[in-house]
Amino acid sequence: MRAAHLTGLTSNPTIFRAAVLGTDRYRTRLRHSPAFPPEVAYDALSIEEVRAAADALAPLFRRSDGADGFVSLEVAPTLAHDADGTVAAALSLWERIARPSAMIKIPATPAGVEATRRATAAGVNINVRLPFSVDRYAAIADAYVDGLDDRVRRGAPVDGIASVASFFVTRVDTAVDPLLAAPAARTSSAAPPSPTPSPRFARATDLFAGSRFAALRAAGAPPQRLVWASTATKDPAYSDVEYVDELAGPGVVNTMPPATLSAYADHGAPADRLTGTERSARATLDRIAAADVDLRTVTEHLLEHGVAVFAGSIDDLLAGLAEPQVSPA
Repeated sequence: MRAAHLTGLTSNPTIFRAAVLGTDRYRTRLRHSPAFPPEVAYDALSIEEVRAAADALAPLFRRSDGADGFVSLEVAPTLAHDADGTVAAALSLWERIARPSAMIKIPATPAGVEATRRATAAGVNINVRLPFSVDRYAAIADAYVDGLDDRVRRGAPVDGIASVASFFVTRVDTAVDPLLAAPAARTSSAAPPSPTPSPRFARATDLFAGSRFAALRAAGAPPQRLVWASTATKDPAYSDVEYVDELAGPGVVNTMPPATLSAYADHGAPADRLTGTERSARATLDRIAAADVDLRTVTEHLLEHGVAVFAGSIDDLLAGLAEPQVSPA
């Protein structure tokens, strides 16, 4: 097995729920006390864990000149449609974590896009999660650039600020593949399988290569990077490293669960499979449309579903933290 190296970490309510309620690792740090309600327990624990992870990765962050070593923590999913609340929460988390390698996760709802602009203008590193469509990714990229432009107009520095947009790639294929297999779609020779064309096209279009970003780049601002999230293969017909191998390329990040990381270290085949794929990705998107699959509707549903899933995970976690054995020490 080849050596596997982590260059960053992410978190979300589902990950915290599994770690806190599904393992014993936090039992000695948590106990029942009515003075610490569940919301306080989760808040304190998440901040503590992200700080610890950031500190562990700090040497990598410094060695890479701030390119790697980031750790993400997200605002409450209940704020997904509240731009003002999201900005306030992002600023609070950023100030309390107090690590330059922290990233605050904001959902790719319309309110989240606006919050991304405002939080970036305030100097916060933002990880925008759940953008499933190329159009929404373009809006996120614009929000990041607009936030940086605002800082330049105010004479504030733009170097040292980082941002990523996290595509949850397998969820699109999982939603689209059954639609393409439906009888109505199969009657059309235009119906192909769905090999992650949206993120592939998003990467190929490279929104930060043009003249609009040139001045910001000259001022030290890094381009917003693309992250491939949810890369554990869901369909057994696909390779267990499908969403790592097929989306590998320069300038992108892949956040994979431990099992996928181990599988890729064992039999992955690193190579650039993104550069030069814009035309084929565009053709795949066109063929999906020709099969009467409305990707806009699919991706909007996935966004709302993703927000709801994380909100449900928070509810489960808070309920578990209310139990005597897992309230804060």
